[in-house]
Order: sequence, then structure tokens, then C-alpha cells
Amino acid sequence: MSLVCLKWLLLERSTRKSLTLRGNIRNLFLLPTCFRAVTHLDLSFLSPWGYPLLDSFSNPLVLAQFLRHAFPSVVSLIVYVRNPLTLHLLASQWPNLQHVKLVRWHQLWPAAPVGSDLVPLFDHCPMLSSLDVSHFYCWTEDLPPVIQAYPSIATSLSHLNILKHDSSTDGFKSHQLLSITACCPNLRKLLATCIFNPRFIGFISDQTLLTLALNCPLLSLLHLADSTSMSNVRPNLIEDASISFATLGDVFSKLPLLEELVLDVCHNVKHTWPALELLNTKCPMLKSLRLGQFQGICRGISSPPDGVALCQGLESLSIKNCTDLTDKALIAISHGCHRLSKFEVLGCNQLTRKGMWEFTHNLRKTLVDVKISYCKNLNAVSSLQALEPIRDRIVKLHIDCVWASIIGEEKSLKNWSKLKYLSLWIAVGELLNPLSLSGLNDCPSLEEIQIKIQGDCRDQPKPFMDAFGLSSLTCYPNLTRMILDCSGVTGYALTAPVGHTDLSLWERFFLSGIQDSTLNELNYWTAQDVDVNQRCLFLPAAGLLAQCGSLRKLFIHGTANEHLMMFLLGNPTLRDVQLREDYYPAPDNDTITEMRVGSCCRFEDALNSSSRHVPD
Repeated sequence: MSLVCLKWLLLERSTRKSLTLRGNIRNLFLLPTCFRAVTHLDLSFLSPWGYPLLDSFSNPLVLAQFLRHAFPSVVSLIVYVRNPLTLHLLASQWPNLQHVKLVRWHQLWPAAPVGSDLVPLFDHCPMLSSLDVSHFYCWTEDLPPVIQAYPSIATSLSHLNILKHDSSTDGFKSHQLLSITACCPNLRKLLATCIFNPRFIGFISDQTLLTLALNCPLLSLLHLADSTSMSNVRPNLIEDASISFATLGDVFSKLPLLEELVLDVCHNVKHTWPALELLNTKCPMLKSLRLGQFQGICRGISSPPDGVALCQGLESLSIKNCTDLTDKALIAISHGCHRLSKFEVLGCNQLTRKGMWEFTHNLRKTLVDVKISYCKNLNAVSSLQALEPIRDRIVKLHIDCVWASIIGEEKSLKNWSKLKYLSLWIAVGELLNPLSLSGLNDCPSLEEIQIKIQGDCRDQPKPFMDAFGLSSLTCYPNLTRMILDCSGVTGYALTAPVGHTDLSLWERFFLSGIQDSTLNELNYWTAQDVDVNQRCLFLPAAGLLAQCGSLRKLFIHGTANEHLMMFLLGNPTLRDVQLREDYYPAPDNDTITEMRVGSCCRFEDALNSSSRHVPD
């Protein structure tokens, strides 16, 4: 509306509360100054991505002051912090900051003192109440001393996210976690990566959980995940965690305000049904529950519900690597947790199509978001058949593209009328074409799809087909956004040994057919060569992406040569393109990346050139 009506334009500019800045920081004259009411500002996507924000100017303080002048009302900030100077200059401009999210995928400065990145923030922002460092690469030793050195800020913190999203980072040890929570008694939301392996020093034990609950009795969200839960390592189904069901019951009793609980332990926690029964009475406000490697969560052997089935207020439930979860237990959960709108099941090999069908049938009035993954008896076809009772209601869906026994199965005669988001996992070397034959051929409302490809190309023969099957997605008329995640694919980025195929040919295989799609936005995670830490765009990908005639936004999560990026200029509809090296370790300097800062700037200048004809 604001594009065609001047009054709406002025109203939108004067009342907007949230803004994400894009573009190149060199073009300071393009910085908008009409959004005076913005309170949430995201500076993490400025170009060149990951480059020190203020290093482009001889006087970086002037730029920091100009940002404050343009956005004087900011209380929430997201920023990429390549070095401590960035936060030192920006934090002083907005002393009223309440929420800060720091982003960094590059390696630490070798000579940086412990906690030096966080000190400027705590120095200049006394009103800080929310801190998110989940995408900020730092040592676990950096945070506790800074928290302890600023007791007044620590006391005012209500939201702390130290859940690391890269598997290279060790989790917080028990004494570190307890020292943090002891200084932050008013925390309401705590997300942390921990060590649950009892063979490691500083593992999370019964006493750790009890002390944590005593330190932070006001928690409404508690998310504790083992550091290995972020990686693709197979679960350890043999070793047990040093956590007892009796202690879990005591912990739940001390956290009466819990609304969301995540415990992804990655080691067996056995006989947990008595503790989970207490959640219904001790945590009456609980709405969301995620359990990783909890065994015995529901026996399902008697008519009265037991275990997690007693949590009648649950609206979201995720069960991961529960080896003794049976169809009977699953059906009992569907009877007890009758409000479930979201359900995830991962690595539960005793479940069958019959049990899942009964589960979805019992919850057909509420269930709209389902994820089924790594379950031995639930391939793509059986998973879709199990979801038949909610076919006309489901909005979000994830399945694994395991095509066993797809030939001869009954084709779908009904459409998935409300399905808007589809997520798929597929092994490298498999094809996407059978998707429409498995029962997902008619999804008139599908808007976004995420495809994660995983596997080692080095042990695979050359693809026997010319294309992975992206052209089969043309049967979805409203599909406009796609995330194609090949980050789990490993291969040879440079010259492959005799008899092997390098990643450039695999990339041609994955992307062939994308030129026929109607996508407006694509996030593409490139495959990687782990031996040389290289994730880059190859010639076939650049050529195919340049032929995607409807594409307007392209975000490449990797690096690329400048001359390959220039291929993309042949696509007249492209308006927004960015390289994001958001993986660890991100290329630290120009000698280990193909796309230099100067190259990035030249490409963006050419993309935004007035001489470039854009149809609209």
C-alpha cells in the first residue's frame, strides 16, 4: 500500500518498529533517515557480509554516530562483530539497548583477552535484559567472568541464549553453567549447549540440574542440549547419562513457571515416565516439550495414561531417539495430549505406519505441523499414508525421502490443500523425482520448500541421471521460496582422483532443472571439501542460476570467484544477491577465500548499476 499511496508511505515510515539493513556500508548516502521510530535494528546482513562493519571509514566513530542519528530509538540490535572495536563504538551510541544478538562465524583473534568481545557491551548498556550469542563464535570461558564482573546487569538479565549452532564448539561445563545462573537469578529464558557425556570433565549431573533450578526458579523456557546434538554424528544408544528420573522430578518441582522445556541429552536417560508424570502437576503452564534420548517416556500398557501422556496441556511435542517408543505408547500419547498442534518424531525405530495413522487420526482436529525423520519403518510413502487423516489440515511437514517400495504403492487421489511448508531430507545420489509419485503431487498452497542433501560423494559413483529432479517441483504452482542445503555433502573441490567425480559435476546434478522453476527466493548452501575447508560455487551452478528467470533474491552460503558471480548478472530479474560465509571456520582473510572484499563490491556495483535493465 505504501508503494502507491503517499499517506500510507509517510505513515509506514513514521511507525515502523523493525528494520533489517541491506546494501553496502560504503554507500552511506543511501542510509535511510526516515525510520525514526525503529526499535529493532538488524545490521548483520550488510555487505560485504562478515567484513568489519566500521573498518571501511577512516573515522569509524562518525559512522557509528550517523547510525545513531538515523535510528535514535533502537533498543534491540543484531550486529556482526568481527572485532571488539565494532561493539565498542556501537554500544556507546545506544546506551538504552535491552536486547542484543551478536553474530560471528570467523575465528577469534589469537591475542584477544578472555571476554574482550563482551566487555564493551556490558560497559555501555546498563539496561541490557536479553543477550543472544547462539551464532557468535567465542570460547565458553569468555562469558562467565564477564557476567560475574557486572552483577547489576546479570541480575537484570531475563533472556540468555548461549546455545551454540556449530558443532566445533564445546558445550558449557557444569561449573561454568552454574556460575552463570548463580549471577542471573531472574532469568526467564535460558538456552545453553552443555556436556552430558559422563566421561568428560564438567559433565551435567543430577546435582547440576538441581542447583540450576534453585538458581533460576522463574524460568519459563529451559533448553539444554548436548554439544553433539548439533552435529550429524549418529546417536550413542549404549552409554547412559548421569541423570536419574528421581532427580528430574525434583527439578520439575522447582520450576513451576515452565512453559517450554528442551532436554536433548544424547545419552540414555532411562525409566523417565514417573518424572514426566510430574510435569502435569508441577509445571501446569507447560506447552512445549522436546526430549532427546529419554527412554520409557510412556509405557502405554494400561488404560489410564502414564508418563508424558499425562501432560494434557502440551501443544508441541518432540521425541528423539526413544528406542522403546511403541505404537501403543504413541496412541496413548494422542489420547492424553489432545491439544497437540505440532509433533516431531526422530530416530524411533519401533513406530510403524499403523501407529502413526492412529496417532494422527486421534489428533486430526488440532495437528498441523509434523516431522518424521530417521524412523526405520517410516519411509516417504508410509509416512504420507500415516498422515492421511490430517491431509486436508496439515500446514508444515518434514519427511525423509527414502523411496523403498515406492513402486506399486497407491497414488494419492486427494490434495494437500493447506500445506504451505515442506521440508525434505535426502541421501546423496538419490533422486527427487519420486516425490510426486509418493503422494505429494497436489499441493496447491505450497509456498516454501527446504531440501537437505547429505552424504559423502567421494564414495559415490558418477550420477547415473543427468539431474537430481528439481524440475519436478514445477507441479507446485505457488512455490516461490526454496532452501537447498548441500552443506552436508562432502567431496573433492579440487581435482578428484582417477575414477572419482569432483563437486562441480555433483553441483550440476543437484541444480539441473532449477531454470524451469518459478522461485523468487533461493538460499543455496554449497557442498564442501572438508580436507581443504572449501565451500564454493562452481561454474555449472553459476550458469544454471543465471538461467532461473523468476529469481529475485539469491543468498549463497559459501564463497565464489568473481568471474563466476558475474555470470549471475545475465539473469535480469535478480535484485538481491549476497555471499554469506555463515559456517565455522569462515574464511579469515583474502588468501583463503575466492571472493575478496573488492570483488564483492564490484559485483554489487554491477548488480545495482543503472545501466542494467530490470523488467519491473
